[in-house]
Amino acid sequence: MEHEDFHTAQGPSRIVVADDHPLFRSVVRDTLEKHPNLEVVAEASDGHQALQMCRRHRPDLVLMDLGMPVMDGVAATRAIKEESPEIHVLVLTAIDESRGLSNALEAGAEGYVLKDACAERLVDAVFRVLSGHSPVDEELAMRLIKSLMNASAKEEKEVTVEGSAPEATLQERGGSPSDDDLLTPREVEVLRLLVQGQTNQQIATNLLISTSTVKSHMRHIGEKLGVCDRVQAAVKAVELGLLDERGGG
Repeated sequence: MEHEDFHTAQGPSRIVVADDHPLFRSVVRDTLEKHPNLEVVAEASDGHQALQMCRRHRPDLVLMDLGMPVMDGVAATRAIKEESPEIHVLVLTAIDESRGLSNALEAGAEGYVLKDACAERLVDAVFRVLSGHSPVDEELAMRLIKSLMNASAKEEKEVTVEGSAPEATLQERGGSPSDDDLLTPREVEVLRLLVQGQTNQQIATNLLISTSTVKSHMRHIGEKLGVCDRVQAAVKAVELGLLDERGGG
């Protein structure tokens, strides 16, 4: 998008940077304030402080770390969105925070960016969220989903070894008990290919269907799982165990 053309009637977009590492906050602030249409109005070292800064400064966007003391990024995101749903939240994440990221997205965060992303990618993610889009780094998304799948598989293996707990139902995992809400075999196939990093065109080629049909499947998947983009859909499906239950790689 054209960042130079982005502006609001009130001037530069106002941002709060929330992270418990002062040096990292300083780097992020310097990176953002090099752009004339962005202004860092406050910094926070924990989630509770981030909430206070939002109350005081009414920013347009919060760059939110997940692993902070006092109140973590997920709880802070939820509190901020409940009080001020118009404030955007962009998560700063590390590759080993897949579960926290999923929870943050469910709490209302609109997007995410890796902590080690280059300056250009960070700024681009900020502008995308401010413009109403959900920035999705496909490579990061697939790595996060695979990490989550591996963690889920490990947990299931541990339960099996202990031999104590029966397989959890969809409802116990946080899903809906209604069969109408379950994904169809074809929808699971689409998600499996998505997790492998395939584009809509590649999925269509592999399943011998049109790209419009793939998009239709993704729309239905999103509606059934209560998510708003393909990455969240894949993460949610993994969390609910839907990809494992249907067999396959």
